[in-house]
Amino acid sequence: MRQAMTDTILVHAHETWTEITLNRPERLNSFNEEMHLALRRALEDARDGGARAVLLTGAGRGFCAGQDLGDRDPSKMTAPPDLGATVRTFYAPLVNLIRTLEFPVVCAVNGVAAGAGANLALACDVVLAAQGAKFIQSFSKVGLIPDTGGSWHLPRLLGEARAKGLAFTAQPLSAQQAEDWGLIWKAIPDEDLMTEARTMTEHFANGPTLGLGLSKLAIQSSATNTLEEQLELEASYMKTCGESADYAEGVSAFLEKRAPAFKGR
Repeated sequence: MRQAMTDTILVHAHETWTEITLNRPERLNSFNEEMHLALRRALEDARDGGARAVLLTGAGRGFCAGQDLGDRDPSKMTAPPDLGATVRTFYAPLVNLIRTLEFPVVCAVNGVAAGAGANLALACDVVLAAQGAKFIQSFSKVGLIPDTGGSWHLPRLLGEARAKGLAFTAQPLSAQQAEDWGLIWKAIPDEDLMTEARTMTEHFANGPTLGLGLSKLAIQSSATNTLEEQLELEASYMKTCGESADYAEGVSAFLEKRAPAFKGR
C-alpha cells in the first residue's frame, strides 16, 4: 500500500492499475479542500505513472456524501460563501480530469453517494454499486443545484423528466433502480462489490487500453458532435488504432487462437 501525502486519500498502486480510496469515513468521505487536492493529485500521479486503469471507491459505510457543509456554513462566515468559486476551483477540474484520462476509470460505490459524491461517481466510465448503496441528488435540501457535472450527466443518462424529478425531490435511488434506469452499469451484492470491481479494473488495465481510451473519448464526444463530425472522429481514431501494436497483437492472437498480450500502445 502506498499512501498519498494526506490520510484523506489512500492509494494502492498495482502493476498496471491504481486503486484510490476516499478516506474520511467519519464524515462519510465528504469533501474538504485537502481531500479534493489529494484526489486530483492521485489521479494525476496514476496518469503520469503509466497506470492503464483506475478504480475509485470509498472507505467505511459510504462512498461520498458530497461537500463537507461544515466548511461552507454561512453562520460561521463573515460573508456568504462563493460556491461558484468552489465549483470552478475544485469540482469542475476534478470532473474534467476524470473525463479526459485516456484509460478506463471504474467507480465502486460501496454505500451512500449523495450530492457531489453521486455525481462524482457518474463522471467515471463504469460504475458498479453495492446493492445496499443509494444515489441521492441532495442539493435541493439545502437550496442548491446539481453540480459536479450532475446537471449534464443526469438528463443524458436518464432523460429530462427523471433528471428533474431526482433533482427536485432529492429522492434516494437504490443501486438496483439506478441499474434498471441505466444510470450505472451494474448493482452487485455488497459482499462481492470490491472483488468484482478489482477484477474488472485489472481486466481493463491488461486490455487494449489505447483503444479503450479512444472509445471513451469518442463516446463522450458524441454528446456535442453532429453525425458527420462523429464519423470523421471515428475515422481518425480508427487510423490511430489500426497503426497500433495492440491491433497487430489482437489480430495475430485471433488468427493464432491464443490469448492476446496487449501493451496499451
